[in-house]
Amino acid sequence: MKLILRFLKPYRWLLTFVLLVMVLDVAGGLLIPTITADIINHGISGGTLPYIIRRGLLMGAVSLITSFGALAGSYLSASLSAKLGRDIRNAIYEKSLSFSASDMEAIGTGSMITRTLNDVNVIQQSVVMVVQMILPVPVVCIMGIVMAFRIDEMMGGILTGVTLVILLMAVFVIKMAAPLFERLQRFLDRMNIVIRENVTGVRVIRAFNKEPYEEKRMKGVFGNYKEVSVKVNRLFAGLESTALLVINLVIVGILYIGGNRTGAGYMKIGDITALSEYAILILFYLIMAQMVMVMLPRALVCIERIREVLAWNNEIQDSNGCEEPIQTSDVDVICFKNVSFRFSDADENTLRELSFTCKRGQTTAIIGSTGSGKSTIAKLILRFHDVTQGAILLNGTDIRELKQSVLRKHISYVPQKAWLFSGTIADNLRYGNKEASEEEMRRILITAQSEFVEELPEGLLTRVAQGGTNFSGGQKQRLCIARALMKTSDLYIFDDSFSALDFKTDAALRKALALQLKGSAVLIIAQRISTIVNADQIVVLEDGKIAGIGTHQLLMKECPVYQEIAKSQMKGEEISD
Repeated sequence: MKLILRFLKPYRWLLTFVLLVMVLDVAGGLLIPTITADIINHGISGGTLPYIIRRGLLMGAVSLITSFGALAGSYLSASLSAKLGRDIRNAIYEKSLSFSASDMEAIGTGSMITRTLNDVNVIQQSVVMVVQMILPVPVVCIMGIVMAFRIDEMMGGILTGVTLVILLMAVFVIKMAAPLFERLQRFLDRMNIVIRENVTGVRVIRAFNKEPYEEKRMKGVFGNYKEVSVKVNRLFAGLESTALLVINLVIVGILYIGGNRTGAGYMKIGDITALSEYAILILFYLIMAQMVMVMLPRALVCIERIREVLAWNNEIQDSNGCEEPIQTSDVDVICFKNVSFRFSDADENTLRELSFTCKRGQTTAIIGSTGSGKSTIAKLILRFHDVTQGAILLNGTDIRELKQSVLRKHISYVPQKAWLFSGTIADNLRYGNKEASEEEMRRILITAQSEFVEELPEGLLTRVAQGGTNFSGGQKQRLCIARALMKTSDLYIFDDSFSALDFKTDAALRKALALQLKGSAVLIIAQRISTIVNADQIVVLEDGKIAGIGTHQLLMKECPVYQEIAKSQMKGEEISD
């Protein structure tokens, strides 16, 4: 609950006002039966019409005030809930931006979506129901029982006993509901994961004719969720029917006992009406509070899941060190010093004792077999992971001494998987430079060999689908390269960013990049030798170690691993050349 109180703190005055209008609503609701009893006991029995009119006008005024309190309470509690949900979602999103790849994998993408949407929604609904249905209960019970005792001590005692019985029922039902709701949220996580896999991988499913298998898997997940939901609904159904039975039994009991005591002269006829309405009001709030409390275990589970995200101890922590790199060299941009790295769930290092330098004005290439750790190098430079051993220096400063935002300000990155955001082409390019003019964007598009944009009917304003699915693989790669080029950086990383390009476009792009980026360091991670043959320095990886380093010509003479890669990709005469 500390988490909810933390987010409610900025709205404490709004919460106080909500409680005040709710008390106004409750007080009015309890006052009306008293006025009704007075009309019956003194007005009708005494036959004084002016008295009845005065009490009737008072009842009308109280009803109006009560109605205002109910409407204002509903509106303000909904507003409070919406603001609370917005703040929690913003906090989750901001926290997720600081997660490393390992952090996100530990929680799970599907679970993060469920927590941000469904869990917060459950919390919002619970806050509204708690404010409207639970917080007024003590006031209703105390005031109602006090008024009942004022009318008749015996009837007040009966009402007190019934109230205690219902509270004990609520405790029993909550204990039954808590484990069910915890399982329900876990199954909801699983549903999100499976649905996301099926939607994003639908082409693969169709290609392998796996529709029946995936349909069976989905039915299994939906079936598990259904079974728990049925148990929860049965619990609610039993609670509702029991509540109606209790209310009716109490009313019958009040009428029977009250009738006998009226006949004996201990009570008046109007008092029976007042007691009945007190009992209905108290029991209504108690039953509704009980139903809300049945849902509270689910809300508490959701709160704990949100707390887990917000309290997550990030693998990558910002340092309190320098705001900018302390430049010790005008030449060395990135320097790997005896770097080793191991994933948290791995038994051995992925990279071992890497040492090399990316110099300003030069192109460094990294090549190696699949799984040799090429892309991991890019992730280490960007601090998506931290090195296990050794150090990576940016302009002479250990990147762990820099804030992540400062580090990434000096780097432009083209990911291995080309990804575009929904919006326009111009929106995506301005992701690299929000102040970019149309002229700058067109110039960069030419450098990135993306002239096809000018041939589109809407040019830079062409809409981009989520992920860029309305463009081919080569077009997406070139647009991602253009986005990176929009940003002026010390280091440009191209992580296998030319794989979808034909050889002619690849060659033209590399030539244009050499002119565009001559004042920066360039790091190219590639599978094809033709992409890196003209690099100033090529680092060859094998099983996470450097198997060779040098120019293409040098490696062809001295590095067996590089020679094997060349033989697998190039013709005999190209190898000779």
